[in-house]
Amino acid sequence: MESITSYLPPADGFLPKWLLFISVVSIGNSIQAYFSLAGSQQVYAGTSPSQVTPLSARTFGTWTAITSIIRLYGAYHIQNPAVYEMTLWTFGVAFAHFALEWLVYGTAKLGKGLAGPLIVSTVTASWMVAQWDSYVR
Repeated sequence: MESITSYLPPADGFLPKWLLFISVVSIGNSIQAYFSLAGSQQVYAGTSPSQVTPLSARTFGTWTAITSIIRLYGAYHIQNPAVYEMTLWTFGVAFAHFALEWLVYGTAKLGKGLAGPLIVSTVTASWMVAQWDSYVR
């Protein structure tokens, strides 16, 4: 068990471990986006027929991979103000994107596919803002 825990972020608290978890899950989502339209179609299920194409799914997968890398850095370098801010911005941009697709463009609808990203982005961004002074030095 100690060999597994040695890979966890060294900072105290649950936030760095959460960022690591979200990063790993997101990498999985990125990989899936390259091989299947199913995940993207669940998120962007607001129009019929679906506007999700193989290109848009791969673009979404690439965007998700980039945010995952930033969040991974955030997990391990949570005390660095610039890295903390960049990590926080990934959640703000994600929320803005998904909210716009849902409320303005109508390409997403509130359901299983959209609820996860909205909840994760909102809760994590709020958590990071609240914990700024606990981590950033």
